[in-house]
Amino acid sequence: MQGYLIRGLPVIKEGDDIASLVQALFELQDGDVLCLASTIVAKSEGRSRNLEGYRPSPRAAAIASALGKDPGFVQAVLDESAEVLLDRPFLLVVTRFGHICVNAGIDQSNVGDGRILLLPENPGESAAALRARLDKDCAVIITDTCGRPFRCGVAGLAIGWAGLAALKDWRGERDMHGKVLEITLEAIVDEIAGMANLLMGEAGEGTPAVVFRGLKYPCTGGSVFMPKNKDVIRPRLKS
Repeated sequence: MQGYLIRGLPVIKEGDDIASLVQALFELQDGDVLCLASTIVAKSEGRSRNLEGYRPSPRAAAIASALGKDPGFVQAVLDESAEVLLDRPFLLVVTRFGHICVNAGIDQSNVGDGRILLLPENPGESAAALRARLDKDCAVIITDTCGRPFRCGVAGLAIGWAGLAALKDWRGERDMHGKVLEITLEAIVDEIAGMANLLMGEAGEGTPAVVFRGLKYPCTGGSVFMPKNKDVIRPRLKS
């Protein structure tokens, strides 16, 4: 397996064709996996907002006061959320497309003073649309960084994908001792996203597009978002 940073992408603006920009800089091959940072996808989709445009509700104002946050920012988080699981010591929410994260993944870096960048509205649809515009049969993963319970530091995760399975099902296979595996589902889109984030970087010098070549992956199946009826943790967190 080889990983390639795609260097030379311009600062992405609303309406930019990311698929064309990538293909102008890198010759894709069938079977490649193209990983894109959610920030550039969101910018191309016009997901930048001015904080002054938000009118905080009483709930947003109360949460903001308790957290020491800008009320407009809190309102933006609430607007992007289907459910609030915790409102202190931080806002842990379920986004409208099913991802659980702090502050609905809203970014305040590299967007200018007084502005915020929302996550893509539906990253799965964004990944599928980008994949459809590629000249080769490639998979696409949209990545974001997220904190993890019980562990320090952030790691790259997949929030949208197309052309590959989210999970590899090992159930029914045998381990090295011959025991049949019964529950193992490997979150391959998250593992690939984590590798991509390691190459991309986090600060101003970050490169938001990576291609992996030589990976063997199933093409369809599953989701990394835990179904609500199977999630034993969410009911115990809801505020």
